[in-house]
Amino acid sequence: MSIGFRILNRDRVAPQALVEAFAKLPVANVSDAMHRLTAAGPGLRPVHSAGGMAGVALTVRARPGDNLMLHKAIDMAQPGDVIVCDAGGDLTNALMGELMLAHAVKRGVAGFVLNGAIRDLDAFRAVNLPTFAAGVTHRGPYKDGPGEINVPVSIDGMVIAPGDIVIGDSDGVLSVPLEDAEEVLHKAAAKHAAETRQLQDIAEGSNDRSWVDVALRARGCHFPDK
Repeated sequence: MSIGFRILNRDRVAPQALVEAFAKLPVANVSDAMHRLTAAGPGLRPVHSAGGMAGVALTVRARPGDNLMLHKAIDMAQPGDVIVCDAGGDLTNALMGELMLAHAVKRGVAGFVLNGAIRDLDAFRAVNLPTFAAGVTHRGPYKDGPGEINVPVSIDGMVIAPGDIVIGDSDGVLSVPLEDAEEVLHKAAAKHAAETRQLQDIAEGSNDRSWVDVALRARGCHFPDK
């Protein structure tokens, strides 16, 4: 097997029901349930107009500025896949534009996470397929390789394995390891329910704020005399 030019099978895929459950939760709540240890960094921002993303990771490792393997990944994609491409975060050349976006929509791709740049920004906003990228440039890509498909990739310390659950919203992108997904979902749903109740308490004027002074006193904070 040739390292640098290889396409592997994806031998694990998150169940659709699990993906749909995560799609209902804010990324921030899922992040809290994962102890805030995992993130793809603040550089990956949505380039579509609005809306969240949830799907199964189809991973690509590409040379910066080269999209040969990204083209192949779109050809391979199954409906509901999120294509995650690590191209080193380089913004010199775009990894994809309007034509590849249209092909991805036809294939039923659920979204993109691109550690690199896109071009044809207006098309991404108009089509509104969830896409998170590190930047925008008009300069097009090369198509020479090398690259790999269905290998673990890492973006700013966040490891994404083929078949993991990938979610995104206005706060950014998060990958949930498939082996931990059930536990993370349970904790995130509980966190979301607790915050929903707290918002209701705030609206009703019954939210308990005593914990702030308790935390300050525990840290030896000086309070003014009344």
